[in-house]
Amino acid sequence: MTQLSNFTYDEIQIGQTASYSKKIEAQDILLFAVASGDANPVHLDAEFAATTPFKERIAHGMLTGAIISAAIAMELPGPGTIYLGQTLRFRLPVKIDDTITIHLEVTEKRDKRKFVTLDCKAFNQHEKLVASGTAEVMAPTEKLIIDRPELPQIEVRT
Repeated sequence: MTQLSNFTYDEIQIGQTASYSKKIEAQDILLFAVASGDANPVHLDAEFAATTPFKERIAHGMLTGAIISAAIAMELPGPGTIYLGQTLRFRLPVKIDDTITIHLEVTEKRDKRKFVTLDCKAFNQHEKLVASGTAEVMAPTEKLIIDRPELPQIEVRT
């Protein structure tokens, strides 16, 4: 099993960057719909989606937001980070089979509460910006090195 480690507040530097990628599969959209309760047919119904400007099913915008959360939790600052807030602007739709890559960059540190501000950009496999914003987190103060958790296996039936 591979290891996962974090960056403590003291280790983090302004300008530090990290990236994280995830391929969006149809199952991801179904699972997000169930978890969030968002059953908008543009996400779930191919016939309905064909009548929209997108012409096909698209992922929930907040699924991209959740991938930003994963980048923060898994890469920078990593395990032990407390997510405090996010601004987010959706720029292009995310479609089934898109690979979304999150780029994080540290833009500010606030010593009093160990807060870190991150610039967040999400790109698809064509290097087109699909979402952007900033996240505010409380960085961990203790170094963690843990076994990388495996995601649970889930079966989706429609």
